[in-house]
Amino acid sequence: MASPLTEARVPGADGPVALSADVRLAVTEIASAAGAWCPALSPEGDRIAYVTDRSGLPRLETAWLSQETPPAVLSGPEEEVVSVAWSPDGAWLAYLVSPGGSICAELHVVRPDGSGHTVVAGADPFATVFAGGWTRPGRYVCSIASGDGPDADAVLVDADSGAHRTLARGGFLSVTSVSADERWLLARRGPRGYRHVVLVDVETGRQRRVLAEDAPGGVASEDGRFGPDGRSVHVRASLPGEPGADRAGLVVVPLSDDGVLGEGRVVLYRPDADLDGYALRPDGTVLAVWTVDGVTQLRLHALADGAVIREVPLPDPVMPGWSLAADGSHLVAELTGPCAPRALWVVPLDGVASARALPAMPRRPNPDLLVGPVLHSYHADDGLELSGWLYVPRGVNGPNRTVVSFHGGPEGQERPAWSPVAQSLVAAGFTVFAPNVRGSGGFGRAFVAADDGPAREASFDDVRATVEFLVAAGIAAPGRLGAHGWSYGGYLTLVALTRWPDLFAAGATLAGMSDLRSFFAGTEPWMAAASVTEYGDPIADREMLAAISPMTHLDRLTSPVLLCHGDRDTNVPVGESVQAHQELQARGGPSELLLLPGEGHTIVGRDHLVELSERVAAWFDRWL
Repeated sequence: MASPLTEARVPGADGPVALSADVRLAVTEIASAAGAWCPALSPEGDRIAYVTDRSGLPRLETAWLSQETPPAVLSGPEEEVVSVAWSPDGAWLAYLVSPGGSICAELHVVRPDGSGHTVVAGADPFATVFAGGWTRPGRYVCSIASGDGPDADAVLVDADSGAHRTLARGGFLSVTSVSADERWLLARRGPRGYRHVVLVDVETGRQRRVLAEDAPGGVASEDGRFGPDGRSVHVRASLPGEPGADRAGLVVVPLSDDGVLGEGRVVLYRPDADLDGYALRPDGTVLAVWTVDGVTQLRLHALADGAVIREVPLPDPVMPGWSLAADGSHLVAELTGPCAPRALWVVPLDGVASARALPAMPRRPNPDLLVGPVLHSYHADDGLELSGWLYVPRGVNGPNRTVVSFHGGPEGQERPAWSPVAQSLVAAGFTVFAPNVRGSGGFGRAFVAADDGPAREASFDDVRATVEFLVAAGIAAPGRLGAHGWSYGGYLTLVALTRWPDLFAAGATLAGMSDLRSFFAGTEPWMAAASVTEYGDPIADREMLAAISPMTHLDRLTSPVLLCHGDRDTNVPVGESVQAHQELQARGGPSELLLLPGEGHTIVGRDHLVELSERVAAWFDRWL
C-alpha cells in the first residue's frame, strides 16, 4: 500500500517521484535541526565553549552558563569547526578546522574575546592535525601527519609564537597525555583493532608498551593518562573474557620516577558494558561513562575497589561528549536521543540536583514529527546474537516498506541517538531498521573483530539474516525493502545489492567504498596503513580484496542505486562513488549520482543535509 504522504506516480514517468508538500516540510524541519557538541568548560567554570551548526555550518561559540545573553561566535564564516579545547589558564581556545570539508584538519587558536586568531598547525594542505590537549598555559600538544606517509608525530605547539617542537616520532602516534614536566608522553599507536598505548621518553624517543601484550588489556588499549601525582598511568583497554564479556575497562599501572612501569591492576570492569570514558575527580573518585545496550550510564566509583557510589541520571540516552568542572561537582554533557539533536546540559554529580539544559541551545524539532526506536535482538545463521533499532511510523501495525540502514566504521555502533536520515524516512512513511552486524563496536572485542580480513564474508551473511528476521517478524513487506548506508555501511549496501540481487528492491549509499583496492590507493596514507588489519593488505591480499569489492560484481546488480558523496572526501575518496556510477551507466543499470560540493566524509552543511534527506526519501519512495 502506497504511503498516504506521497504524491501519486505518473505511469511511465521518469525521474524521482516528488514528495508531498507535507512530507517535504517535515523532512526540512528534521534535517535542518541544529545541534551543539564538543563542550569545553572554562577554568573558572562560568563559561562554555562548544561547536554548533545553528548558522548552517559548524562554528565555534562561547556562552555563559548562568546568563541568558546571546552566545559569541569566535570562528570565521568559512571555517568548518571540528572540536575545541580551553587552555588551563583560560587565555586561549584551541580548535580544529576542516578546510572545505577536507579531513586534513588545521589547528587554530583564538582568545576568548575573539582576538589573536592564528592558524598554528596544518596550514600545509597535505598535513592533518589530530586533536590532543593543553599541557600547560600556552602549550598545546597534538599529532600531525605530513601526508607523505602513514606516520604521525607528536608535536608541542606554542600558542603565543606558533613555534613547534616535535616530542616523538615513529609510527602513527595519537597523543593522549603528557606528563606535567613534559618528560614523558602517552600515545596510542597501531592499526585498527590492535591499537595500544605506549610510554615515550621525550629525551631519547624510546617507546614502551604500557601494558604487555599478554597482560589484561594488552592486546588493545585506546587511551592512557597520567595519574594526578604522576606516579601511575590509567589505561582504558579491552579486557579478556568470554565473547560478549570481553569489554573495555580501566587498568591502573604504577610508574616510577625513572619511567619504570609496574604490573597493571584492573580498577573498573563490567561484563555487560563498555567503558567509553572516565575522569578522576579531586576527591579521588572516578567518574565513569558506560555504554549498556547502546545507552549511556553515568556512575561514580571508588578508585580503590571500583565500588559504585552513585548513578547519575541523564535526560537523554546517549552522551557522546562531556567536560568536567575543575572541582568535580558537575559536568557539561553533550546529550542526544532519537528525538533530540545534540545539545548541552549541566549535570550535577551530587545526586540531589537535576540536569538543566543550557539556555543558548538551538530549538529542537517538532516532536510530533519524530518516533523513538525499539531495540530488537535476533540471530545470525551461525547463532551469533545480533541486534538493531527499529523505527516504525505512527499508525503502522504490520508489514511496511522498510529501509535497512547500516552504520559506518565498521567499528561504529548504532545507538538511540539523533539520526536525521532515519527520522526523515519515517516521516515519509517508511519503517527503518538500523542493525549492529558483527564487526560493530559496543559488544566486546571478539564481536568487533569478527569481520576482520577473511572473516568479512560472515558479516555479509548477517545482512541476509537481518532481512529474514524483518520479514519473518512481520515488520517488512517482502520485495519492498531498501538498503541504505554511510561509509562502511555504504560499502555493505553495495555488497548486498551485488551478492543478493533480489534481496533489496533499491539501495542508497553515502560515501561508500566500491572497490577496496582503489580505496587503499586513494585514501589518506595513515588511513590506509590503519585499515590493513580490518580489510587486508592491499598487496598481499589483493585477490581477496577484489573478491569482496562490489566493483568486481557490478554485473550482478539489478536494483536501482543512488550514490551520494561529498566531493571533498579524502577518507573514502569521491571516486569510489563516481566509478561505480560510471560502470553501472555503461552497463545500462539504474543509478543516479549525487555529489555534494564542498562536503567531506561527513555531510555537515544545512542545505546539503536537507537535500540529501529529501533525495534518499524520494528515491526509496520511487522504487519501493
